[in-house]
Amino acid sequence: MSTPSPARRPRRLRRTPTLRRMARETTLQASDFIAPLFIVEGRDILRPISSMPGHAQRSLDHLAPEIDELREAGIASVLLFGIPAEKDATGSGAWDENGPVPQAIRAIKRQAPEMVVIADVCLCEYTAHGHCGVLSEDGAVLNDPTLELLARASVAYAGAGADIVAPSAMMDGQVAAIRAALDDAGHQDTAILAYAAKFASAFYGPFREAAESTPQFGDRRAYQMDPANGREALREMRLDANEGADLLMVKPAGPYLDILHAARQEFDLPLAAYQVSGEYAMLKAASQNGWLDEERAMFESLTGIKRAGADLIITYYAKEAARKLAAWEAKA
Repeated sequence: MSTPSPARRPRRLRRTPTLRRMARETTLQASDFIAPLFIVEGRDILRPISSMPGHAQRSLDHLAPEIDELREAGIASVLLFGIPAEKDATGSGAWDENGPVPQAIRAIKRQAPEMVVIADVCLCEYTAHGHCGVLSEDGAVLNDPTLELLARASVAYAGAGADIVAPSAMMDGQVAAIRAALDDAGHQDTAILAYAAKFASAFYGPFREAAESTPQFGDRRAYQMDPANGREALREMRLDANEGADLLMVKPAGPYLDILHAARQEFDLPLAAYQVSGEYAMLKAASQNGWLDEERAMFESLTGIKRAGADLIITYYAKEAARKLAAWEAKA
């Protein structure tokens, strides 16, 4: 007796590249990507980041060529991190109107007015101790005194022309404090991208080299989220949405796709996911050792992030992925 022929054959739509493209549920485009940049105070600095091949700290005089390359690749948005020449206990460089980030914002807006410029708002790159807020005498990060400083930095970035400020310090009430300060300063149109669910992750290691933000003692688990907690992540996102966030973020992306998917089900705000430095570095290291096909792994990871619910992906692969997508489109 012959085996009955399957009535349904999903493989029919996998048979050729064109059929697979026609049936594809999730697609990527360059406008999905946000490119992080590290701006260091000084001149003639283009310092490669050893743990993040292809990326560098750059001074303002080395910024324009990178912006040109991103525009040519179709990248519409950048996320800026600043590294000052000097640090102090309160991170005062974060709100210096002539600091690396405000200067970079003004330069980008002169060169590429259409580019969306997002300024990360945190104190860790600016404090001598490397924590994300001011400290008590016994070394604890003080939540409420830090809010005022985050608000001051946000106003400085908005004043320089940032389209979006992105508070990442994970201080309770930071979105409300920043929204009030922006409005009081006449920056009602400046949007807030909240690092709403930011986990205390081991995947941030290479970033700390890039941003020179390693804590001098302890860690950040008292204010960043416990990786074991999913329901709490949604509570954090709900709080930020209620405080006036215009966009919400999950960070990191890859290990927290369940959080991203749950957020997509609950919130109608635009969702961003941050494919962080450790995720990028792992793929780079594995590919350099010949252990995987980097291009396929890059697109598989980015597609998974978007499929889980991200509208926007902050990724160190932004330029590389956008260029490859453009090359594919040119061949189609």
